[in-house]
Amino acid sequence: MNSDLGFVLMLLGAAIVMFIVGRPRMDGVALLVIVILPLSGIVSIEETLTGFADPNIILIAALFVIGEGLVRTGVAQRMGDWLAATAGQSEARMIVLLMIIVAGVGSVMSSTGVVAIFIPIVLRIAARSGTNPGRLMMPLSIAALISGMMTLVATAPNLVVHGELERRGFEGFGFFSFTAFGIPMLVLAVVYMLFARRFLTSEKAADVPNGPQFSTWIDQYALAGREHRLQIRPGSPMIGQSLGELDLRSSEGLTILAIERRQRLGRQLVQPRADKRLASGDILLIDYFGPQGDVGDIVRRFGLRDLPLSGAYYTDYAQEIGMAEVMVPAGSDLIGKSLVESQFRTHHDLSVIGVKRGRDAISDSLGHVELALGDTLLVVGPWKAVTRLQGDFNHLIVLDLPRESTEVLPAPDRAPFALAALALMIVMMVTGIVPNLTAALIACLMMGLFGCVDFKSAYRAIHWQSLVLIVGMLPFSIALQRTGGVDIAAQALLDTAGAAGPHLILASIFVVTAGLGLFVSNTATAVLMAPVALGVADALGASPYPFAMTVALAASAAFMTPVSSPVNTLVVGPGRYRFIDFVKIGTPLALIALCVCVVMVPIILPF
Repeated sequence: MNSDLGFVLMLLGAAIVMFIVGRPRMDGVALLVIVILPLSGIVSIEETLTGFADPNIILIAALFVIGEGLVRTGVAQRMGDWLAATAGQSEARMIVLLMIIVAGVGSVMSSTGVVAIFIPIVLRIAARSGTNPGRLMMPLSIAALISGMMTLVATAPNLVVHGELERRGFEGFGFFSFTAFGIPMLVLAVVYMLFARRFLTSEKAADVPNGPQFSTWIDQYALAGREHRLQIRPGSPMIGQSLGELDLRSSEGLTILAIERRQRLGRQLVQPRADKRLASGDILLIDYFGPQGDVGDIVRRFGLRDLPLSGAYYTDYAQEIGMAEVMVPAGSDLIGKSLVESQFRTHHDLSVIGVKRGRDAISDSLGHVELALGDTLLVVGPWKAVTRLQGDFNHLIVLDLPRESTEVLPAPDRAPFALAALALMIVMMVTGIVPNLTAALIACLMMGLFGCVDFKSAYRAIHWQSLVLIVGMLPFSIALQRTGGVDIAAQALLDTAGAAGPHLILASIFVVTAGLGLFVSNTATAVLMAPVALGVADALGASPYPFAMTVALAASAAFMTPVSSPVNTLVVGPGRYRFIDFVKIGTPLALIALCVCVVMVPIILPF
């Protein structure tokens, strides 16, 4: 061993120790490598920084932005809602559907981002069904890791191995090169988790989040039964009239909360301002404070159609229509005035649908109730208007916002455009019309053009820590090749398992990669092991693809410790897991992945 190789190995060992102890954080370790490694003279400072110009690094950043577009437009959340509705009370069905959905979504966006999205969804489902969250969080993390075996862009290690192939002059992997291995692995993992979930039990049940929600206020203010969706039929006397001219609150005891209009690309909720004129086909979302039998008379007189509702007091409109509880403070201009006199909706774009004086809700018609100091009002309207109230301390004090406010999507109406951008990117990557990076950048531009993301959210979505980690570890690959370290490692593998044939060599590469991944990021592991695997292939005179694929699959099989991947780390708290839980559940699954790899890789990618 020469002195240069000794220095590189010493620095690599120090980096691994810092990764294990977690100090400094991973990107800090990568920056130390970028600074220290050029001091040896083995690589230049320019070479240590070339990773920032690597197309795969830019591609990973672009995929983070695309994933953010899917989050902001609610594509991922709608999948979660569908999951809850479809699985019902069956834990087994929940696990199967959860793993399939997470693996599918994770195949086109960051697995870490997928887990971050689904943790609150799973917690809500667990609280609603009485299921222990520990029975669902482990399947969530496992499915997210397996999603890395689905497509080329599913996880950073795939792109690292793909980039190493291209640097060696080989053609990289295709978009679906991994799918043939990922689908069988997902099926086996689902079956395994249906059996292994019995070992994921703890005494404490799922926590119910604190704070009120829509259903709380629906009960407190007796709102149930007051909501109606009334559609304006052709020939209605309302057509062409403005809401100010109709004055339905004073004349009919009817408060219009929003107007639903059908557009070419879906529905649009229009704010019910006084100058807004009604058209045939408009659907009025109303709060009716009066005898319910009289609604039928209103429907007949105004030429309306009473449409069915799918959620209690418009909870199915929670993305567009918000609620808040506010109090009338001392000095407020509202004191002594009725809601009609104060023109509350005109000034705030919100409707008052409930008033409490002390602990008791006022049961009279609210329009002409004079407001007093300390009255509590329940307001409803667009979330933007609810948010504006938080800065209006002179007139109203916001007492509480519902839990639903934390789940409001910035651009829910942009979901079709986000899906179109994603589909176009996949088509371009699969067909090879343009390079993968170009396809991803086009999708990012489409996301921005159609309002799925903005510059602020795009920059915030990029996981800079992961990018710096990859860039900082890439110089090790160059240094190990230049000092002969890769050749030594490849020869060691050949000396250990070469006589037993290439299948055992694949198994050895998998075990070493997974072993490093016990304590080191799977991305860093792929950076270190990809050149070694290709060196082994070169020494054997074999195709590089089965060996490169083995590294990628082993890097995604990071099931065995909570520090193997950020995906595992995220679920430790919500699932209340211990270190041993990952060892107990993850080790058998890693052995299953090893068998899948050794059996299937040589069949699909011959030596």
